[in-house]
Amino acid sequence: MGAQSATDWPGLARYREANATLGTPAPGERRVVFYGNSITEAWAPLFPTLFPGKPYIGRGISGQTTPQMLVRFRQDVVGLRPAAVVILAGINDIAGNTGPSTLAMIEDNLASMCEIARANGIAVVLSSVLPAADFPWRPGLQPAPKVIALNAWIRSYAAAHGHEYVDYHGAMADAAGGMRPGLATDGVHPTEAGYRVMAPLVEQAIARALGAARRDHLIPPSHPPEPR
Repeated sequence: MGAQSATDWPGLARYREANATLGTPAPGERRVVFYGNSITEAWAPLFPTLFPGKPYIGRGISGQTTPQMLVRFRQDVVGLRPAAVVILAGINDIAGNTGPSTLAMIEDNLASMCEIARANGIAVVLSSVLPAADFPWRPGLQPAPKVIALNAWIRSYAAAHGHEYVDYHGAMADAAGGMRPGLATDGVHPTEAGYRVMAPLVEQAIARALGAARRDHLIPPSHPPEPR
């Protein structure tokens, strides 16, 4: 999934200019940030086709792990003043992209992102990690059981803390815990067909998250909250 430059470990420069030119949401706009790694980064160019007219913004960076994402969360999520964030992360931690990671370490980083989002009035959609039977860039790690275990924690955490959960894994996995044929280019990264499976699932989760946020008064009728 790529290597992050040692001079900008969290990738803060990747979207700095785009963030500056984006501007604040228009009154009544319910902006949603999709936040993640290469799977999210490759999805963003398909947003106009899969989510026409929706104010969805991609902030994925290839190869990233949850500690890197946590460092840039304020810049690339909170600073954009979205109504909701869709977090998809963890597969690169399991692959060891930035060093060995335990499931507890991944879980802590995901929980911290959720806590920052909630403190800033941002509704959260937590995504299951996509199926993976092997990593083409680090073969032999047999990640499927760890993916399943991490997803069980993500689902449980989302339920316990009032976040929405979107289960891509259940819709895309084969019997061995890998990606179903035709849904990924290399067993990890989705094809357009894979993204078309994911799109309606996340749309439903976003709708639920925004509806719940309205009921709980996390999202004002016209203006998103100022970042904290």
